[in-house]
Amino acid sequence: MRKLVLSFALLLPLICDPLFVPERPVVSPAKLGELIVLTRNTPTTRYIDADGQYRGLEHDLVELFAKDLGVKVHYVDRQPLYRILTSLQHHEAHLAAAGIAVTSSSLDEFQFAPSYQMTQSVLAYNTDDGPPRSPADLVGERIEVVKGSASIEDLRVLRKRFPKLRWHEVAESDSEGLLARLSEGKSDVVVTESHVLDVVRKFHPNIARAFSIGDPKPLAWVFPKGSDSSLIQRAEEFFLRITRDGTLAQLLERYYGHSERLDRLDIANFLERRLTVLPRYKRWFKEAQDVSGIDWRLLAALGFQESHWDPLATSPTGVRGVMMLTEETADRMKVQDRLEPRSNILAGARYLAEIRDMLPDRIQEPDRTWLALAAYNQGFGHMEDGRILAQRKKMNPDLWSNVKRTLPLLSVYEHYSTVKHGFCRGGEAVILTENIRAYYDILLRFEAPHVPSMRLLSTNGARVSGAVR
Repeated sequence: MRKLVLSFALLLPLICDPLFVPERPVVSPAKLGELIVLTRNTPTTRYIDADGQYRGLEHDLVELFAKDLGVKVHYVDRQPLYRILTSLQHHEAHLAAAGIAVTSSSLDEFQFAPSYQMTQSVLAYNTDDGPPRSPADLVGERIEVVKGSASIEDLRVLRKRFPKLRWHEVAESDSEGLLARLSEGKSDVVVTESHVLDVVRKFHPNIARAFSIGDPKPLAWVFPKGSDSSLIQRAEEFFLRITRDGTLAQLLERYYGHSERLDRLDIANFLERRLTVLPRYKRWFKEAQDVSGIDWRLLAALGFQESHWDPLATSPTGVRGVMMLTEETADRMKVQDRLEPRSNILAGARYLAEIRDMLPDRIQEPDRTWLALAAYNQGFGHMEDGRILAQRKKMNPDLWSNVKRTLPLLSVYEHYSTVKHGFCRGGEAVILTENIRAYYDILLRFEAPHVPSMRLLSTNGARVSGAVR
């Protein structure tokens, strides 16, 4: 009896400890009625967009998987990164969907679903300083890396060649904060993952990639050891299906297809003009949202790509103004003076909305908007020709990821001679659309959404389209 009391006394602190979690698998999603998922709030995993809705590659994948299982999702946001795998070892969730890279050490401790994306450890540096040329240049530098990230394993391998190599492991959710510190000159080098740098560099034009270290690594969902084998099997079947039917490719295109469009000078110029030029026209872009139903930041991104927000801009072909309207489009939109910025912006917004509404109802966002932007540049007929070529190649013509591959073919005789509207520089439309997507991402980050005028909405019935991601 005394031994029993002593045993209970020894266990009592653990039982009362709020962090104590029994080492047993979570009840299956089918029995529980929900899928418990460990994740993190980052631009490359799961975040809240300008409409207050959750978005992100991991979020979208999890939602599709839960739909397959016929259950709801319960997200457990774990910050910082290193706590995610520890929580998974304690069986706090069915899986972790948090942009986790598979490493040789983690293979011994966890189970993984099939990979959905590849990444690689890279060195980011501040372009105000000279770039490191080789790993030897890193010795003595102030190096920061996220605690718990796969990049640490690569650094440890590198230290075998350079024993004096040192770094500081920072307990953060991801390397976005570290890259911001690098931009401010508070560190010399940040070791991060390539897909993270591709997304974050849009917000910091003085950050660039030096070189890669280590081999490419797959990103995958992580399951604790001893997980229900049937759940892992369902995940394997899920990833096989979305790979075969193109869903995975479509999601990767949505979040990463435009991430490398702009160089650092493009980004620096855009950020500078956002502060010095955009304030003059912001009220008219917001008014344009009221009358067209299109997010003012997307319209501003379009205006920048067209003219750099120059109301007097005129091209050699005669298109003019902030939104670079042709004379024909201006007449259609009843614009008397294309160089008057308010009229030009409102007309460009109405014209884009008109094009978007002409597309078949079955085309969903964000593809609907990306296709409309391409048509804004090259004309609706040429955009439709690009969709026809996609269909001939057995691709879905309703997806921008497919049409952006066929539009450049419209400058090649063997292709444009077979479609109704003939030759066009379809590659220009692709460049325009991808640049606008990148500028729009930046504005979503730095500019607040506009709440449309309810009076206008009740008057003209405009439907406001939020952030198309």
